[in-house]
Amino acid sequence: MTIESPGGPSAATALLDVQRLRKVYEGKGRGVEAVRDLTFTVGAGELVCIVGPSGAGKTTLLRCVAGLLNSTSGKVVLEGRTVTGPPPGMAVVFQEYGRSLFPWMTVRQNVERPLKEKRVPKAERQRLVAEALDAVGLAGSHDAHPWQLSGGMQQRVAIARAVAYEPHILLMDEPFAAVDAQTRADLEDLVRALWKRLGVTVLFVTHDIDESVYLGQRVIVLSNSPTVVLEEVPIDLPDERDQLTTRSAARFTELRGHVYRLVQRAKDGHRPQD
Repeated sequence: MTIESPGGPSAATALLDVQRLRKVYEGKGRGVEAVRDLTFTVGAGELVCIVGPSGAGKTTLLRCVAGLLNSTSGKVVLEGRTVTGPPPGMAVVFQEYGRSLFPWMTVRQNVERPLKEKRVPKAERQRLVAEALDAVGLAGSHDAHPWQLSGGMQQRVAIARAVAYEPHILLMDEPFAAVDAQTRADLEDLVRALWKRLGVTVLFVTHDIDESVYLGQRVIVLSNSPTVVLEEVPIDLPDERDQLTTRSAARFTELRGHVYRLVQRAKDGHRPQD
């Protein structure tokens, strides 16, 4: 099996450029180094997945990229500007969709809320909300409340809210971890369909190796904590993918096996210099 590792685009052409990111959590007289030295890039329109062992700092990384958490050193550059807080061209979908939706608001109101904060005119808000809900298959659920929907449908609402915001980059933090296998497969296909339809850049964090290979154009494998990039794996599967054909392909099995072995090595403490 041959796996080439050309890496991502150069910093000069990247939409997102993470440069030597380090995060140390301070407390009670001691510091815990969660992320040691992370450097990678994501090009405009790419769909890149991040995997690594449990506790590898994947969520810490995503929160730093989103401007929700200050790094100890290094920097995150989005569209040529250093991220110092939540940037206007970014949307985030979290794993705990139930906590990110307001139960007293309807589906339409939940999707519309960030647009109100963005001061989008009412007519434009209505158009964006309708298009986003239609794109995620919830065109008939505008007036429902989140508690009336299944977990998978609630996550679709969260995705619709992110899409309606018209972000340049969409960050997704293990968004399907809490749904059943069939719903997860449907949502994976939804993400790829929206990515292709909208041309948005996606950085997708997951603990599921199969999911990373199925979704991504590249998979960035992280070491154990304190975290560095172990390897970047290009995913040379056909652009058109489906759950049956793609997952049963020999190349999918080869790529999955390669990423799986990297994650196991990360669990054993392997570092790039080893």
